[in-house]
Amino acid sequence: MRAVITVIGRDAVGILAKVSGICAEAHANVTEVTQSVLQDMFAMIMLVDISSLTVDFSELQDRLTGLGNSLGLQIHTMHEDIFNTMHSI
Repeated sequence: MRAVITVIGRDAVGILAKVSGICAEAHANVTEVTQSVLQDMFAMIMLVDISSLTVDFSELQDRLTGLGNSLGLQIHTMHEDIFNTMHSI
């Protein structure tokens, strides 16, 4: 099972480290990352393996959303099945 995490907001030092740190704490393995900085805007998409999560998926979502709120970022965490369904319509 995998999940897609998107992060958008003003660029700052440590965004990737903080997001991947929360993933690591929950045993979500980051398998792919793409990121761009456009002027002062940061955009990142992560694909994470969630088959070994030690917390509920909703808890991972809440932790990442909370991080986004504290940093002024929009962080969305979506199960791969939902992501695929949304993009196949």
